Amino acid sequence: MFITKKHISRRTVLRGMGVAVALPFLESMLPAQTPLRKMAAAVPSRLCAIEQVHGAAGSTRVGQKMHYWSPAKEGADFEFTPTLKSLEPFREHITIVTNTDLENARAQTPDEEGADHTRASAVFLTAAHPKKTEGADYYCGPSIDQVYAQRFGQDTPLPSLQLSIESAGSLSAACGYGYSCVYTDTISWSSPTTPLPMERNPRVTFERLFGGGGTAEERATRLREDRSILDRIGRSAARLQKEVGPNDRTRLGSYLENVREVERRIQKIEQYNVANAGERQLPDAPIGVPDSYAEHVSLMLDLQVLAFMTDTTRVSTFKLARDVSSAVYPESGVSTPFHAASHHGQNPQNIAKFAKLNQYHVSTVAPFIEKLKNTPDGDGSLLDHTLVVYGSPMGDSHVHEHRRVPMFLAGHANGQIKGNFHLKCPEGTPMANLLLTILHRLGAEDVDTIGDSTGELAI
Repeated sequence: MFITKKHISRRTVLRGMGVAVALPFLESMLPAQTPLRKMAAAVPSRLCAIEQVHGAAGSTRVGQKMHYWSPAKEGADFEFTPTLKSLEPFREHITIVTNTDLENARAQTPDEEGADHTRASAVFLTAAHPKKTEGADYYCGPSIDQVYAQRFGQDTPLPSLQLSIESAGSLSAACGYGYSCVYTDTISWSSPTTPLPMERNPRVTFERLFGGGGTAEERATRLREDRSILDRIGRSAARLQKEVGPNDRTRLGSYLENVREVERRIQKIEQYNVANAGERQLPDAPIGVPDSYAEHVSLMLDLQVLAFMTDTTRVSTFKLARDVSSAVYPESGVSTPFHAASHHGQNPQNIAKFAKLNQYHVSTVAPFIEKLKNTPDGDGSLLDHTLVVYGSPMGDSHVHEHRRVPMFLAGHANGQIKGNFHLKCPEGTPMANLLLTILHRLGAEDVDTIGDSTGELAI
């Protein structure tokens, strides 16, 4: 690898046997006399879409007096509700959008009744009504992440990442009510007929990001030896450290340590799972998947930070659970399984319990937002140049309602989203209008419609 002292390519990669480690943004990547602001503007925004199933308590007004999710005040300087409290440190980057409907997730004919859980995830980023079928002739999409990736992700090593927490099962199986499991198991559709599988295993994702160098045999050898990827790039990293300035040396050292920390966590999980194979809470999960939900979410989100900071990809989707999940989240303080808790029966105590679960789920994403905010990128932070979309395709989960769905955005998307704002939309506003607005703010102005959209939102 030859690097001049004047300029390093943004696509510089440190290579070793079975390893290819992309670099974060460094000052040395700026051409001579190029301002940081111009460099930042030249890189399209990153987009991360996160789905949590089963709606949220307080996202709808029906039978719920407590504002668990939706702030009472509209506009700027709203008060963060209990569910969203963990986002308060990032107020200037937070936009809450309430009172939008996802009508295409609802039954449109009598024979579609009862399948709300089966349809919901497929509609989350497409706003399109899925075709009822158990066969291979499924039809939905496209999803906004893939619309964006097709325009702005083709010059990155990975056009997009699709990640999940729970097992996706078989994309060809039937999941009830006459619908294929494909509608339940992914939120990413590159076309109406092309769903994209989601990856659950942190090890597989880590290898996609950093194990791309050399042959498959070389990568397999490295894994068998249980060595760090940094051992393979030591000489290249040391040579680069000598070629860059002090600020870049500090940033590069910090970045490589972050990569090593994530790798170390995965190795510890694998070692523990092998040693305790007979006692695992998730006995059918790959050895790279931790039993702890919180640790699993944290790892997958940290991998997305590394992917964004190196521009390995600009687009990711993350599915935090499957519909009708019976998972229990001990860290939340709620012992009731997720799906059962979502059917609160309009009982105030049960609603409060479900809201506690919602609060916990949002809190697992807050560290991701914090890391984006603390990661330098050009003339700002990764959070300044990213848009995180978090929400659910349901509102009141007890009655499988897809009206008034809970949604929030984090990040400024290169100055296109102002933040510190709560937009309460007029009754009947399609959630697709938010999806269309996101695409337009991210630079895809040529997209005229998405799903049942009717126009943009004022955010």
